[in-house]
Amino acid sequence: MYLSGLHLWRRYAMLLWSRIQTGLAILSVLFFLASCGVKKKTASYEKPNTKSSLTTYYADLLGVKPNDLNKDLYAFIDSWMGSPHRLGGMSRAGIDCSGFVNLAFREIYHKNLPRTSRDMAEVVKRKYDNQLREGDLVFFSFGGKGVDHVGIYLHNDRFVHVSTKQGVVISNLKDAWYYKYLSRCGTPEI
Repeated sequence: MYLSGLHLWRRYAMLLWSRIQTGLAILSVLFFLASCGVKKKTASYEKPNTKSSLTTYYADLLGVKPNDLNKDLYAFIDSWMGSPHRLGGMSRAGIDCSGFVNLAFREIYHKNLPRTSRDMAEVVKRKYDNQLREGDLVFFSFGGKGVDHVGIYLHNDRFVHVSTKQGVVISNLKDAWYYKYLSRCGTPEI
């Protein structure tokens, strides 16, 4: 009787452990899919090997005058360009989309945004995409269940964000891939 009880307890413990492992695996997959879900192509830009100023480089890239740019924002972007994606990351060794936006707003605009893209989307004054200005936020829903990606609007339909494959990169909002999943945009009200 004692052996059969011990045997049943071991089977129960093994079954429970197996279910816990399965649950953790499922949660990990869901968490990954719900964060910074950029998986499609992104337009990457390599800075030319010239001595032109940073502002002139980005002005040319975006098709605007250098005086139209927030120099601090573009210096920040340039210092992070190409940094790899890492879920939950907050350093140049790896960063996710909401972490990048959060750090940019803290450093450039001295504003504290919520940590997740979903929560950031709740604190913006909504705009149409043709009303966007430099520093506005653009939100995407790649997973189909609410906001799961964020970027910072620059100029002429370009935005900076963290791609899961290319890291920090500038992409075109009107690219069919991004425009299809654009779910919201606006100015943070903090």
